[in-house]
Parts: sequence; C-alpha cells; structure tokens
Amino acid sequence: MALFDLPIEALRTYRSRSAEPQDFDAFWTKTLDAARAHDLGARFEQVDCRLSSVDVHDVTFAGFGGHPVKGWLVLPAGTREPVPVVVEFLSYGGGRGLPHTHLLWASAGFGHFVMDTRGQGSNWTTGDTPDPVGSGPALPGFLTRGIEDPHEFYYRRLFTDAVRAVEAARAHPLTDASRTAAVGSSQGGGITLAVGGLVPDLAAIAPDVPFLCDFPRATTLTDRHPYREVGEYLRTHRGRTEQAARTLAYFDGVHFAARGRAPALFSAALEDQTCPPSTVFAAFNAYAHEDKHIEVYDFNDHEGGGPFQEAAQLRWLPGRLTA
Repeated sequence: MALFDLPIEALRTYRSRSAEPQDFDAFWTKTLDAARAHDLGARFEQVDCRLSSVDVHDVTFAGFGGHPVKGWLVLPAGTREPVPVVVEFLSYGGGRGLPHTHLLWASAGFGHFVMDTRGQGSNWTTGDTPDPVGSGPALPGFLTRGIEDPHEFYYRRLFTDAVRAVEAARAHPLTDASRTAAVGSSQGGGITLAVGGLVPDLAAIAPDVPFLCDFPRATTLTDRHPYREVGEYLRTHRGRTEQAARTLAYFDGVHFAARGRAPALFSAALEDQTCPPSTVFAAFNAYAHEDKHIEVYDFNDHEGGGPFQEAAQLRWLPGRLTA
C-alpha cells in the first residue's frame, strides 16, 4: 500500500474532531480513586533466568478492581543504588512473555518494568494475567468489549492497570521514582499516552505508532483490525453508533495528549494502515508539552521504525532520565 492518508504537510496541522466528554477528568479521577482504595500490594520475587547481565524480578500488583496484574522488573545486574525506570506497555494481543526478551533498557543502564496485559497474551507472545470482568456481546478482540458503557469498557480496566503499574515500578527500592518514563508501541503507545495524561510527574513518554487515537477518523478510514472491530460490531448492532462513539471518547489518546505534562517522542509511519498517520498526528498535534518530537517513517507500514525507532529512543530518552 502506497501513501493513502493525508500528505505530510496536512498531517502536521491536522486536528481531530473527537469530542471530549465534559466529565472526562471526573470520570478518570473517580476511576483511579476507586483503584487506589485497594492496597497496591506490589510484590517482587527475584528469579534466576540464567542471565548474567540483568537481575529479573517477577512482579505482582493490584490493578483495576484490586485484580492481580503480573509484570517483570529487569534491572542491570548488581544494581545497588536507585536507577531511572522505563515502564513499558505492550502491543495488541501480547503479554509479558519471557524475561530474556526484555533486555534493551536494562542494557542501557535503566530499570525496565514490563506490564502484562490483562486478558491478552495469546497472539504474538504469552501473558499471565486474566481479565476477571465480563462484558456484553463483543467481537473476538478487545475494542468492543463493554463498548455499550464507558464504565464497562475493557480499556478502562487496562488504562487503570497501567497507572498502577507506574506506581508499582516506583515502589521498588532500586528505582528512582523521580526519573520514570513510559514507552510502548501500537496498543502500548496508546496506553503510554493515557498514562502520560493521567500521571502528572513522569520524566518522559515515548508513544511509538500509537493505537487508540482519533477514533472518529480511525474507525472510518482503515478496514484493518483492530479498528475494524468497531465497524463490524456496529454493522451488526445497528443504531448504536452514537453510543459507541460516546464510550470511545473517554479513551481517545487525543484527549490524554491534551493533558500531557512530560517531554514526548512520538513516531508515525506514512503507509501505516493499522494506525493511520493522521490519527497519530492528531495526538501529536494535541500534545500539550512544548518538548515534543515525532519521527516519521515515509515508506513503512505498522512496523514503523522498528529498531531505528528504538535507536532514536536510546538517543533521546537518557537526556530526560539522567538530568
């Protein structure tokens, strides 16, 4: 697929028509207050993974509803003083997998907290966190689970888990809470934007080709999943378009971006049919912090920059975490 979205000149000024709910902040304040009524209960159990360069901890903490959520904390071997920590959120369908696949940030001298994704982890890598909450009729994916009501929507639980994951990462004595960053690609990028809007004191965020942005455009522009899940749901459940749009507005990365209070490094790929570039630029252009940058990959689909974007993050992020 060649270029199919807006030209780059238009992307740089594009603004989403996603309507922010009037009670957006109240909705999220109430949601997080309810989650924090449960003891975070972060537990770290060191495990032997036969890796000499890192120390690995199996993590459990209380997420949405007090539900147990798993993760990994990977630290440079022999860490004795608190180090900056990078909290990573994962792409659609994936789980925390195995520790030896998460060596990048510890190799750069940082702590690396990887949050498992409730109910996922059965597509490209394994997960260990069930989602104990049911929903109404939904497609096999996650983007329509609970779409009838923002209080029941799957991503309310997942975004809440993510905020609590930052709190869990900061709870370990060898991480420096004042130097915490959030990163993620695709779904992980969308979660990163949500965390950036909900956690006021992050040092940096790096959303890579983020999913979950500019729902009004994304769900009508691309026929690729996961966004297509919404169209297929509405094709069957006729007359629920406004109801679905109302729910999705509470989870749109554009609205979280407008609350972003940390330096940010985005990326977009101009042939990306999964997360079309206009939807990424919608969040980038709305992002509130003046220290923001975006890497653009002209001839790439949803793989984006891949290792080149990781290299860009390795150049950019240390300056925000070591100051």
